[in-house]
Amino acid sequence: MKKVFIDGKAGTTGLRIEERLSSRDDVNVISLPEELRKDIAARKQIINESDFVFLCLPDDAAREAVSLIENDTTVVIDASTAHRTNPDWAYGFPELGREFEEKIINSRRIAVPGCHASGFIALVYPLIKNGFISPDTLLSVYSLTGYSGGGKKMIADYESDERSALLGAPRQYALSQSHKHLPEMTKITGLSNPPIFSPVVADFYSGMEVTVPIFGTWLEDRTIDDIRELFNEVYPSSGLVRYTEGTDEGGFISAGALSCKDSMSIEVYGNDDRILLVARYDNLGKGASGAAVECLNVKLGCDKTKGLDV
Repeated sequence: MKKVFIDGKAGTTGLRIEERLSSRDDVNVISLPEELRKDIAARKQIINESDFVFLCLPDDAAREAVSLIENDTTVVIDASTAHRTNPDWAYGFPELGREFEEKIINSRRIAVPGCHASGFIALVYPLIKNGFISPDTLLSVYSLTGYSGGGKKMIADYESDERSALLGAPRQYALSQSHKHLPEMTKITGLSNPPIFSPVVADFYSGMEVTVPIFGTWLEDRTIDDIRELFNEVYPSSGLVRYTEGTDEGGFISAGALSCKDSMSIEVYGNDDRILLVARYDNLGKGASGAAVECLNVKLGCDKTKGLDV
């Protein structure tokens, strides 16, 4: 049985990972007493004793945790932003292709994709890889998320009996266009330029809906049906990321449709002139904890969906 340590398990991502692992018979989640949770020596010892370490920490703390490792066996699965564009780390999105999955299998350092970035990359990477759009294409992305993605403080703000009236309406953020997911979105997709990114947090706990609009004139003589065919091939119905047809809900689509799930739905709307690419999933599922546990499953050689709610 593999020893697993969740560094930062008190946060929303860590709690969900622990929940997903709690009933498994192939891993043993070990932990530190509360009074030693921030003790460097104690953390160093337990990290080096573990087969797998999940990092659910701020970036600097994640880098510090990696620096504490003194062996060549401990596998790190990092849910922070710290290592997502580091070429020495595997990018934890096996659905993007066999080369991504093989790097996860062969690496002891795995970076879990960011929540907003996961949907954007799932939609754009296959188009660039297969020549549907040029890497020079100037893209934009609109992303609607539940408030749990903001962590414990934002959750407390939204669920407080004395919360601000402003929280009752959707709120756009990252207005400076310098969001921490932009380098990851650009590098992994192969884009030459970062997209214009408009994330919005709204008054619902969890769920995410990422939309990338494209013009048909960008498609190099291809059509909206060609995109659907490509996504159907890349993301089969048996995986955690699935191309889905006919999900229109009376003329609407809900960002909360996959709340508490660990899968992702890839959808295509519009017409040959103006096309909407949409990814729907849970910001704490395939956008964080579910993706982290999937990476563990890949490393262990078991079904990618083991312990996950799909």
